[in-house]
Amino acid sequence: MTSGDGDRGTGRRGVLRAGAAALLLGAAGCGSGAKSAVAPASSSASSSTTSPEQTNPTPVTTTPTPTTPPPLPASPLWQPGPGEIQPDVKRRAVELVAALGAWPPGGQGAEPARARVAALGLPPGLADQAGRLAPAAPEASLEVVDAQYGGILADSASVLVVCRQWTRQPDGSVAAGGITVDVRLSRAAPRWDVTAVNPGDPGPAAASPAPAVVKVLAEPRIELPPEAAADLRSGAVHDTVLAAMLRLAGPYSLSVSVVRTGHPLDVFGTTRPSDHPLGRAFDVWRIDGRAVVDPATPRQLIESFMRDAAAAGSYNVGGPVAIAGVGNQYFTDDTHHDHVHIGFNS
Repeated sequence: MTSGDGDRGTGRRGVLRAGAAALLLGAAGCGSGAKSAVAPASSSASSSTTSPEQTNPTPVTTTPTPTTPPPLPASPLWQPGPGEIQPDVKRRAVELVAALGAWPPGGQGAEPARARVAALGLPPGLADQAGRLAPAAPEASLEVVDAQYGGILADSASVLVVCRQWTRQPDGSVAAGGITVDVRLSRAAPRWDVTAVNPGDPGPAAASPAPAVVKVLAEPRIELPPEAAADLRSGAVHDTVLAAMLRLAGPYSLSVSVVRTGHPLDVFGTTRPSDHPLGRAFDVWRIDGRAVVDPATPRQLIESFMRDAAAAGSYNVGGPVAIAGVGNQYFTDDTHHDHVHIGFNS
């Protein structure tokens, strides 16, 4: 009996164990089925079971990252260096050009420009003469490449402010350009007054540039500011000028300030037409990286450059160095202490 009771007990326990095992197997089978339901479509198990998430996927919304417009180039305000004659005259001209040709976001328009001019102690109406110096743009920055005299007399002056300019476009991009401005001044105390602002305008480029123009523009030893390069592209510059530039670029590197646009129509203080507006002259403010106006620039370098300019065909070479020559082939005066003028009669 004991043994029989034991066998029956064992049988019952065996049935219970078998049932529990079956339940465990069933549970395992459910777990396996759940995993198959969310398996990738390539899984054999997923072909029979599809989850609601797969049938109706939740859309994912991506918020575009705002693009920050590139900043405009920033340059410190140009300052006259050593060797300048009447340095504050140039400083005065540069301050005005910077006030008219550069503004922060939202600073465009006539009234803000007049306010900036008035802050310099100058007549606000000068802003009305800005022309191409103040294009319609929400933001602008300016770099003064050089400020040279177009003429300096006892009571009056012309300062040619050679600029690069960057403007913000409607799509947020930055457009690069430049302009040369003839600023007229008259003596006053405590500082000279500005009497007129004359922005240059080289006109449109020629349909097909001449081969010599292409060569000058591509010559790395000739540095041209934007307005001077535009003069060449206009087709209004004589071949004699182009040939002289290329010849001088052999022994020297030269930084040109003015070709034709932005220069006074007449030799300053006279009624004699200047060769510049006729496309028959160019000015160089730096030779081999050395500013002509800087007293530290060797006078021998400048004299050598002036003589080579004459040898390149110039009939009228002016600069800070007095050189003996025939007629007016060489000359020097206060106006040309800061650059070398190279002129041609054809």
